[in-house]
Amino acid sequence: MARAAAEMVVSRLGEISPLVIHGPSGTGKTHLLEGIVALVRKQHPGISAMLVPAEQFTTTFLQALHGSGLPGFRRSYRGLDILLVDDVQFFAGKRATAVELQQTFDALRRQGRQVICTCDREPETIEDLGADLLGRLEGGMSVRLSPAEFDVRRGIVAALVNRRGLECDEVVLDYVATHLTRNARELTGGVNRLEATSHMLGLPVSLELAEEALADLVRAGGRGVRLADIERAVCAAFGLEQGCLQTPHRSRAVNHPRMLAMFLARKHTPAALAEIGSYFGRRSHSTVIAARKTVSGWLASRTRVQLADATWDAEEAVRRVEELLRAAG
Repeated sequence: MARAAAEMVVSRLGEISPLVIHGPSGTGKTHLLEGIVALVRKQHPGISAMLVPAEQFTTTFLQALHGSGLPGFRRSYRGLDILLVDDVQFFAGKRATAVELQQTFDALRRQGRQVICTCDREPETIEDLGADLLGRLEGGMSVRLSPAEFDVRRGIVAALVNRRGLECDEVVLDYVATHLTRNARELTGGVNRLEATSHMLGLPVSLELAEEALADLVRAGGRGVRLADIERAVCAAFGLEQGCLQTPHRSRAVNHPRMLAMFLARKHTPAALAEIGSYFGRRSHSTVIAARKTVSGWLASRTRVQLADATWDAEEAVRRVEELLRAAG
């Protein structure tokens, strides 16, 4: 959704402003802003665009306020075609700077220019941001950038490994993507650790080496999610009787939640396919593969799915279960 919104805004500059992209640290907000700037300059040659961290905007504003002069500062920002401000939550409690940013937004909007911002949470939950600035942020479009799912994490690890010229079995990529789940920076640190350990010991990157090299990083990530945790969270999310996902029942009310549980087990636990299948109703590993493909299809097409006694948007269903997993952890 965040990427789609960014592409739409780039193709229709000024129509939807501001675009606010929010999400936890390490989910790629700054990376997305950099991609937007690159795409804008490619599609609109000669356009004036500036990507500025909130801290830099604040520092430059205070310097202008106390010495170098506000007119020059304001011309540099209010004459832009597109302004991208990273980490807007930094303005909380900084009233003068927040007012200046709000007035900059107003000036750009009157000229039909584009503003894009990021913050680490929903704008309305940022305390002391100021009602006027918050109102400007809420007047555009807000989209969430969620933490990377397993397939994305694995893709990041594979790209890093390929860039470093490391030779890794598929099982090593799965291991890293399964156990380092917090953000892309953690994945980069994990690959750095693998490369250094392999070089130091003069050994290829195997699963055994990865388990040893990354042990402290994995422990720092907290208690691992178990299959029983997945089962409890799915049952709690959709009002199912505990244990029903381990029965052979094939009714849609149970089968769809079971497929969702298999998908989440593959995403959040290190369990093998056969282990997941055996736990959830003595199914084969091929059933787990099929379940993962089915749920991925639901998410890609935003399908509404029957889960127990209600119909759910697939993405919302997954988010609900994952919130219960995080709360339990």
